[in-house]
Amino acid sequence: MAKANPEGLMSDRMDPRSALRACDHPGCAEAGEYRAPRSRARLDDYYWFCLEHVREYNKSWNYYAGMSDAEVEADLRRSTTWERPTWRFGAADGGRRSQAFRNVRDPFGVFDDEDGEERRTGAARPSSQSPEGRAFAVMGLEPPLTLDQLKRRYKELVKKHHPDANGGDRGAEERLKSINEAYTTLRRFLG
Repeated sequence: MAKANPEGLMSDRMDPRSALRACDHPGCAEAGEYRAPRSRARLDDYYWFCLEHVREYNKSWNYYAGMSDAEVEADLRRSTTWERPTWRFGAADGGRRSQAFRNVRDPFGVFDDEDGEERRTGAARPSSQSPEGRAFAVMGLEPPLTLDQLKRRYKELVKKHHPDANGGDRGAEERLKSINEAYTTLRRFLG
């Protein structure tokens, strides 16, 4: 088997001196060795400049010139994922909950919509035997529940059942302890 001839391969290459271009800057006779994109829309089409003129061009180049803030933000978002389409976790069909996740119990809201509402009808209510179910009953609340609603209800109940507001009643103190425990449980449940 014949060995490759490195000298023969060298003759196939272009002579670097013959491949030099003239600088694209008007009036410049230097060799254009450095490329620069012509525009944002034509990133694969280049000007060829000498070192001095490519530096000058780069100082004035602004990829986002002429774009609004919203267009810049949209371009950055697209670039983050290499301009490939994306969708929310668990939504393999481009935004709608896939069949595989329709009947999954989702206590942490992983598969909820952007605005926090679940796609399926009604939220799963914890069983009355679970700590969360008992906490809902103590607080007098029903799911779905937001953290703000929970805090408002907690403040109402504390004002109503505080022992100082009830003349030092021991029963009110016990109710307040159960309200505090329920509040802590529901805060953990809501994340």
